[in-house]
Amino acid sequence: MLNIGIILGSTRPGRNGEAVARWTFDLAKQRTDAEFELVDIKDFNLPLLDEPVPPSLGQYSNEHTKVWSRKIDAFDAFVFVTPEYNHGTSGALKNAIDYLYREWNNKAAGFVSYGSAGGTRAVEHLRLVMAELQIADVRSQVTFSLFTDFENMSAFKPAGYHEKR
Repeated sequence: MLNIGIILGSTRPGRNGEAVARWTFDLAKQRTDAEFELVDIKDFNLPLLDEPVPPSLGQYSNEHTKVWSRKIDAFDAFVFVTPEYNHGTSGALKNAIDYLYREWNNKAAGFVSYGSAGGTRAVEHLRLVMAELQIADVRSQVTFSLFTDFENMSAFKPAGYHEKR
């Protein structure tokens, strides 16, 4: 059985991503062909990348990196839940991704995004990163608009058609 990590890629106080990730996780749990785990990068307290050796060498010196490595290595695939900040993904998500290399390799990824333009530009940013990490990404994505899927841009109320996507 595939083990899929749903990665919540925002650490911002009052973040919309928590509701989006929970929605994604609850929907995914209805499937019987894989196991899913919600992974909140906020729980790992990763500082700005502080490893002295490039991650491609896998020589981690910090305990927080080793814990993060074990978590990511345990998954076969990922669903990244990302906000769009300034036409890109969050700095916190990019930082968490950059900590590792081998742990991401030869796996698959899908995307759920949100923002004023549905987070599409954040996913385009992530697709470039996925290619470098040897992650095969799926073409389609789920996008949520702050204007139509959130009440007052903060209370998550997704349209029903998103569930099929």
